[in-house]
Amino acid sequence: MTSTIGSAPAAEGTALSASAPARRGRRRGRRFLSPPWWFAAPALAVYALVVLYPAVAGMVYAFTDWNGLGELNFIGLDNFSRLFGDEAARGSLVNTLLLTLAIVFVQNGIGLALALGVHTRIKSRSVLRVVFFAPAVVSPVMVALLWKYIYNPAPEAGINGLLGAVGLGGLRQDWLGDPDLALWSVAGMVIWQFAGYSMVIFLAGLEGVPEELHEAAMIDGAGRWQRFRHVTWPLLAPAVTINLMLSTIGGLKLFDQVYAATNGGPGYASETLSTVLYKQAFVFGNYGYSTAIALVLALFVAAVSMVQVYYLRGREVSS
Repeated sequence: MTSTIGSAPAAEGTALSASAPARRGRRRGRRFLSPPWWFAAPALAVYALVVLYPAVAGMVYAFTDWNGLGELNFIGLDNFSRLFGDEAARGSLVNTLLLTLAIVFVQNGIGLALALGVHTRIKSRSVLRVVFFAPAVVSPVMVALLWKYIYNPAPEAGINGLLGAVGLGGLRQDWLGDPDLALWSVAGMVIWQFAGYSMVIFLAGLEGVPEELHEAAMIDGAGRWQRFRHVTWPLLAPAVTINLMLSTIGGLKLFDQVYAATNGGPGYASETLSTVLYKQAFVFGNYGYSTAIALVLALFVAAVSMVQVYYLRGREVSS
């Protein structure tokens, strides 16, 4: 009799503990069906249809020889073998990396210099900020068409005309037609367009540097360079992280300016992975091969971004 009575509370406690996960599951289900999710459901459905489904489908197509119309034939890793064995594709990868390096270092260097210049107390700083940032809001295709005129190989047009006017006619070049210059000419137009964008991000970082720190450093006898190196630069770490991330990703997936200005030419001199991807899909109809290129590009961008985040976030903490 005693053991029966004593076991009743234990059995009741076991039943309560067993029902607790069920109750939590029911509460989560009720929260998922609550009114806020009703409003989010249409947006989530559109996102799944427009982003998630194409991404998953693209991963499948990368292992096929699909041409956009016929049946899917799985060919394993043949597309990836073709990619890494294709001399033109390897050249486009090298071009992409060179463009990215030029954009990351030169664009951010100019952006930082502009930010430091317009952060001073000069009267025209507001106007200069607008002027330097304005190209960033223009369509990349329009910028490319503008710079195609600036790079006009005619002796009296664009840069060549300016060089002739100042007595440097010997430096005239076929800027977009010379295989040795085409890639760097494209890099120049991209840097011109987005240096002001980097400037704005650096300006936001400069605005967050307390003026008291500069005053204390001046009292201690620190010069302008020492104040920048030991006060300003460490506190700009978050802005540096953002700018490096954005410029790296933008450089790796650069397409608009290259396609509009040179179409990857002359020859393959300015081809990037994005232009090769586009041509394989919409010119040659090799959708399976193009999605393989897209998958490799996406994984490459993700890997580079994660390495950057790991390193730059560590720099922010140490600063």
